Amino acid sequence: MRPMKVVLAPMEGLADFHLRQILTSVGGYDHCVTEFIRVSNQLLPNRVFYRSCPELYNGGRTFSGTPTHLQLLGSDPVLMAENAARAADLGATAIDINFGCPAKTVNKNMGGSRLLQYPEVVFNIVDAVRKAVPQPVPVTAKMRLGFNDKSLAVENAQAIEAANANGLTVHARTKAEGYKPPAHWHRIAIIKENINLPVIANGEIWNLDDYGQCIKESACEDVMIGRGAITRPDLALRIKQRQQQHQQSMAWSDVKILLSTYYGLLSCQDTPLIVHPNYIPGRLKQWMSFLMNHYNEAGILFHQIKREKNPAIIHRQILNT
Repeated sequence: MRPMKVVLAPMEGLADFHLRQILTSVGGYDHCVTEFIRVSNQLLPNRVFYRSCPELYNGGRTFSGTPTHLQLLGSDPVLMAENAARAADLGATAIDINFGCPAKTVNKNMGGSRLLQYPEVVFNIVDAVRKAVPQPVPVTAKMRLGFNDKSLAVENAQAIEAANANGLTVHARTKAEGYKPPAHWHRIAIIKENINLPVIANGEIWNLDDYGQCIKESACEDVMIGRGAITRPDLALRIKQRQQQHQQSMAWSDVKILLSTYYGLLSCQDTPLIVHPNYIPGRLKQWMSFLMNHYNEAGILFHQIKREKNPAIIHRQILNT
């Protein structure tokens, strides 16, 4: 029996390169997935891949050695295939295809979850990418239960399997349901019954109890965690160590170190992804806004710095909280 897997989700505008480095350094993750790279009308230059996945400079892994799967989003099978092949040539450890993004700006341009209305298009994209990418490089897909409803969930999953994908992650909601609770984990079990692909369950896993209920209802061994990972940086590690007695959540003093490290990475000018100083306060506050759902100290800190625009002052407040 193989060990279960925990995967860090691709969260657009949130789980950037720097935060991936920090969360995977805490431990517990088998791999992580980048924010999507939009494929629209051209073969993208190398710099686009390196910007979205600086881990390519490190053999396709985070600094802690966690494999990073590069995610593509688009609707043209030929262009998706060409860009997937280029990503593989640059050293991507795996290619993931986005059929789950619910953003209106993406969906109106025939991307993300909108494609779930057309299983034949889903097949064509995965098939083209799988044929273009060397066999040793896995090709996976991430989908929702559907666009407006769940009627094509199984058909889309079967299309992905028929196209010879190596795995599938299912976010247990439709596009119309967005991120509103609940996640319909039992619907993943229906998909799993109808395909032979490895399936990873995703959606509304905030703590160990959610994890236990998710694997029970979804019948999956593996999970992908997103916002729960941002809220509790040690969640993946706790899931992996769930059978150990006397588990304790990461203390605020340790979270402060992570926040300080995040500031250091964001401020560094000798890094594969340089962040303009004007954006650093927003990034720090964004993470704090999630942390305050579990740590009271994060709420106090956020109240103190919510109007502050100087990143150095914010960092000082972090250290003094």
